[in-house]
Amino acid sequence: MAVQEARHGAGHGAGSGAGSGTGPGGGRSGGPGGGPGGGLGGGLGGGSGAHEGGCTCGDCPHGARTGHRRAVAAFLAKRDALASGQGLPAAVAHSASASRQWVSDELTQSADLVAERGRIEGEAWLGRLWRYTAFTVWGGVVVLLLVQALTAIGAGWTAARTAGLVAAVVLAGLLTGAAWLHRARGGALAPVIGEDNRLSTSRAVAAGWVLVVVYALLVLVGQLAAASAHGRRDELIAGLGLARGAGVVTVVAVVCGVAVLVRRVVGLRVLGQRLQKVRADRPRAADLLTDDAGRGSFADIQYVVISVVALVFAVVRLARRPSQLPDLPWGLALLVLVSAATYLAGKYAEGGRPVVLSVVRAREAGDLDAPIRTGDDIEIRGAGFVPPGAQSADRLSRMVVRIGPVHVHVPLVPVSGGFSNPTDAVLTVPVPVDVEPGRVEVQVVTAAGVETNRYEIDVTD
Repeated sequence: MAVQEARHGAGHGAGSGAGSGTGPGGGRSGGPGGGPGGGLGGGLGGGSGAHEGGCTCGDCPHGARTGHRRAVAAFLAKRDALASGQGLPAAVAHSASASRQWVSDELTQSADLVAERGRIEGEAWLGRLWRYTAFTVWGGVVVLLLVQALTAIGAGWTAARTAGLVAAVVLAGLLTGAAWLHRARGGALAPVIGEDNRLSTSRAVAAGWVLVVVYALLVLVGQLAAASAHGRRDELIAGLGLARGAGVVTVVAVVCGVAVLVRRVVGLRVLGQRLQKVRADRPRAADLLTDDAGRGSFADIQYVVISVVALVFAVVRLARRPSQLPDLPWGLALLVLVSAATYLAGKYAEGGRPVVLSVVRAREAGDLDAPIRTGDDIEIRGAGFVPPGAQSADRLSRMVVRIGPVHVHVPLVPVSGGFSNPTDAVLTVPVPVDVEPGRVEVQVVTAAGVETNRYEIDVTD
């Protein structure tokens, strides 16, 4: 729906701009811009002014963020209005169940639009990210040049400094080429983005160590190519010996193995329904330090912090002794290994399958105690009903409860600032009239597609 609206707006804008000298979008004659649709055509002819502040088209990077923000604002306004009882049609106001279902359907449709806009914004953001990564890489080369020039004052310029700059340029060129090839998937960050569209902590740490070691090897290769004396060449070759680089080689092997093993462990746990995973709209830097729900994760934080400290130490040692691999002390190397083992253990321990603990008849104030009948609301109590990262309305609306052979979608009940139903520990759903009296099974299917255990209840006439 959002994509169709965006395409319609783009076509309308292009057509209007082509048929007139100037349009409301600000484009002048001679280009397909300025149409009132404000879409892709307006962006081509109208310049940046055609998109700033007013464009809501979905498939151009200028309007994707604005369109998503407007959709979010409209959804929040509708949710808060419905939570206060405003906007409810008179045809359903007389029935609590009918009004609840109508409100849930309205919010679900609005949430689907927000999710579609978020997906479009995420794709546009990833498409722009490769340029940012390329600028960051070459900015690092410029910083290295300035540092080399400042530290060379008084000490003089050496072949090692030249080799370091050449190695940085070569590595930056390789990363820029990789960023262009993966420009639709985040540029140079594509290898560290997981299948759930989040930055992977294990891959990011492994990538950092691999880049440092590759840079060190390129520095050694550059010095070896420039060395003319046999003694100097023998010294550089000896710098690659295992006696000096055993610590850093061990760390690189372990962190790369952890990255591969974590991917395998998470995949198997998801397939075995022992871990719930939902896809994020786009990767964020905070993913390196948090879990899928955005809460700080001790295992991730300690792994990143210790690895960054060890990487800084390795870079400093390389700057001091560029004729050999960074000689990482075994004490620091063991600290990194313990941190990696802690991170891996945390991946084994996180998550768990959702579980239904009990099912009771929901009773409002003034109701009499009674058995569960068709048409009554039941309250399902348990744990893990809302997967981490699935707190948005479009994800909550995907939750389903099986009551016998009938699939019941969990209604969204809005309150100021959020939803009172569903929650991670309690779900409230009606028992449909299609459920036959007798003993039936209740089972919850979460937004991640994971099924809970089956819980039997008795439904009477």
